[in-house]
Amino acid sequence: MNELLKALYDSFYENLPAMQLKAEIEHCHQKLIEKLDKPERKLVLQIIDCKDQIAEDLSIDSFIAGFRVAMRLNQELNIYEKGHPLPTSDFVE
Repeated sequence: MNELLKALYDSFYENLPAMQLKAEIEHCHQKLIEKLDKPERKLVLQIIDCKDQIAEDLSIDSFIAGFRVAMRLNQELNIYEKGHPLPTSDFVE
């Protein structure tokens, strides 16, 4: 089920425009590269990759949680409507 929700997430997700932040990250990264030796550079890249993975995982988890809440609300509304049918004149178009 999570794979289906991940595919649904991928179809709806749009990257947020964050050009200024990306430029700042690249600028800071270049400064670090100039000051660090190769092993330290690899460590910084690992940190950045892990941080990016956490952000992506949190985004997907939030989408899935929201989707599940929406589905649960839909189920509850269906149960409620079966027990308390509304007259058709109460629907707003």
